[in-house]
Amino acid sequence: MGDRVLIEGLSVRTIVGIYPWEQRVRQLVRLDLEMGWDVRRAAASDAIEDALDYKAVSKRLAAFLENGRFRLIERIAEECARIVLEEFGASWVRIKASKPGAVTRAENVAVVIERRGG
Repeated sequence: MGDRVLIEGLSVRTIVGIYPWEQRVRQLVRLDLEMGWDVRRAAASDAIEDALDYKAVSKRLAAFLENGRFRLIERIAEECARIVLEEFGASWVRIKASKPGAVTRAENVAVVIERRGG
């Protein structure tokens, strides 16, 4: 699979859910990302310009979620994958989008998707 850059446990409050009450409150969504990125150039240059800037990715995804309104975590995962691939140029991305406490008796519910860049 090659080199990977990870962001684990990116937690953001957003509007997400299918029930009317869920569209009125912010709920916690957690993202775990694996992004395909050849790190050799950044390792050689030691320059952020050659790296996948995980801080910039985190800030962009957090802003997207904080300003969005969603019904399903599936849409959240797809849109975040699109952002990582199109805006940051990762070769592939694996995203786990979680909604902790969404189901009684379950600690967490999540979807996991993998997408490749064009």
